[in-house]
Amino acid sequence: MAATIIDGKAIAQSIRQELKKDVAELKRNGVTPGLAVILVGEDPASQTYVRNKDKACAEVGIHSEIYRYPAHLSEAELLAKVEELNQDNNIHGILVQLPLPAHISEDKVIDAISPEKDVDGFHPVNVGKMAIGKEAFYSCTPFGIIKMLERENISLEGKHAVVIGRSNIVGKPAALLALKESATVTVCHSRTKDLSAFTRQADIVIAAVGKAKFLKAEDLKPGAVVIDVGMNRDENGKLCGDVDFESAKQVAGAITPVPGGVGPMTITMLLFNTVQSVKQKAAMANSK
Repeated sequence: MAATIIDGKAIAQSIRQELKKDVAELKRNGVTPGLAVILVGEDPASQTYVRNKDKACAEVGIHSEIYRYPAHLSEAELLAKVEELNQDNNIHGILVQLPLPAHISEDKVIDAISPEKDVDGFHPVNVGKMAIGKEAFYSCTPFGIIKMLERENISLEGKHAVVIGRSNIVGKPAALLALKESATVTVCHSRTKDLSAFTRQADIVIAAVGKAKFLKAEDLKPGAVVIDVGMNRDENGKLCGDVDFESAKQVAGAITPVPGGVGPMTITMLLFNTVQSVKQKAAMANSK
């Protein structure tokens, strides 16, 4: 029995249709959601991401502003721009595209973004709220994974979820969000001894290691749900994930492809968070 292929593109599209209606409703009430994206330097992958984000905003009706700066921009100038956007009432979400040039502290920049506009979910306030189970802006990729499982009617409750990777952007928040959904969570990483002993017990595997075709069919429990966060190039230069898709789909119960799995969900959740930011601001204004 080959696995069910989880179509991230289709799920992302249906969420975007819902967001489009939300945005239209907000506009009728005189508010246009606004997202500001700051891009420093010429990193080609970052340029592509920013273009895709801009396109996605246009698709659902979010106002998008892109600020492009040369790589030699000073840290002080970047922090001043972030502060200016924090004060701008027409901007509901601020995103500084990572990685930043070496002379700029990513931590300082993330800390400078107002937690209420941190639609990437990287600010320590949002990460802290997530850790204690409070409502917050969740990091877009892990949040996208949770939404994807939800839409596929795959419950995490009582399941053993194994997260491979411990980055602040994917691994750690994915583990915390799976815990919030009542999964039993194991976090594995580059120092884990006998990794496949853990993955073979997993009902759900979230692979975020950044190694092409790292996870094979023999590392999986039959029927497991496999979520592949990796974006790598294989020996032929073809886009692939952290999971050896061809072999894994023979064993897994459900699996996300690369491309077309987790990727489309990430930008969609960024749009979702931006719309939430508008709604939260309105709710706070009404409660005063």
